[in-house]
Amino acid sequence: MVTPPPNVTGKLHIGHALFVSIQDAIVRWNRMRGVTTLFVPGCDHAGISTQVVVEKLIWKSDKLTRHDLGREAFVDKVWEYKNEYANAIMGQIRRLGASYDWTRERFSLDDMLTRATRETFVRLFNDGIIYRSNRLVNWCHHMNTTLSNLEVENLELTGPTKLAIPGYPAGEKVEFGVLVHFAYQVEDSDERIVVATTRIETMLGDTAIAVHPDDERYKHLHGKFVRHPFIDRRIPIVTDAEAVDMEFGTGAVKITPAHDFNDYEVGKRHDLEFINLLNDNGTYNDNAGPYSGMLRFHVRKQIIEDLKAKGLYVDTTSNPMQ
Repeated sequence: MVTPPPNVTGKLHIGHALFVSIQDAIVRWNRMRGVTTLFVPGCDHAGISTQVVVEKLIWKSDKLTRHDLGREAFVDKVWEYKNEYANAIMGQIRRLGASYDWTRERFSLDDMLTRATRETFVRLFNDGIIYRSNRLVNWCHHMNTTLSNLEVENLELTGPTKLAIPGYPAGEKVEFGVLVHFAYQVEDSDERIVVATTRIETMLGDTAIAVHPDDERYKHLHGKFVRHPFIDRRIPIVTDAEAVDMEFGTGAVKITPAHDFNDYEVGKRHDLEFINLLNDNGTYNDNAGPYSGMLRFHVRKQIIEDLKAKGLYVDTTSNPMQ
């Protein structure tokens, strides 16, 4: 029986003492019944919890990031931290009197467990049970890491709100809580389709305009294309009853599969191109054409001005949002 490992992020608390006591009681009861039972101690791998703690420590002491140190040196730092705090944790468990088989103590970065983990992943991959794929993630350009949904704090906005963004110049604020309306020019036509978005800068990654198949206003445009105003790209007009509400807005929706969870599903259904616009540091990459190298929210400001210059900007309205 392997104990669920405590995270190597400090010392144990009353919750740890509780689960160790319960497990030890179960193990001792089974031994009394004549069942051969091994109670094996372990500590957490250097996953997000340990990694973040170590990152904060090296930043406070030396103003360095894990990228400055490099992988090998950073792993050494993790081991230093583990050796300090895991020993304290194991000492606490010993004082609780838990009847572990201490000869089998393991840490998840031990060579044996690392080899076993790698072997398991390779077997699962070869058997088709796990696979690699592109997915949308919550990327923090300031910490340069992916955040889980649990680590994202949602802020409810009732309307236009200016917020400071980490990594941007002091005093600079970005406006949220608005809906920007702009037009796409239909190819080989004088007609335009107006769409709206809370993140105008993502229009550089648009790969479709979606309309409801039953919307009479757009039936003559099914299967046709619009032209992107800033990048040499033809964007198809697709029909999608799931993604489009005919009664909301103009009934036409811009689709950016690589930067929106709902659009991601539309992209899968219609086999659209997925265009990632962002570099890890929050600047736009070469897919953004003339906006390459600019910070995302600087693109937001500039693109509105450029839409106005082309006569494609329509309006900005208040929009309660998260």
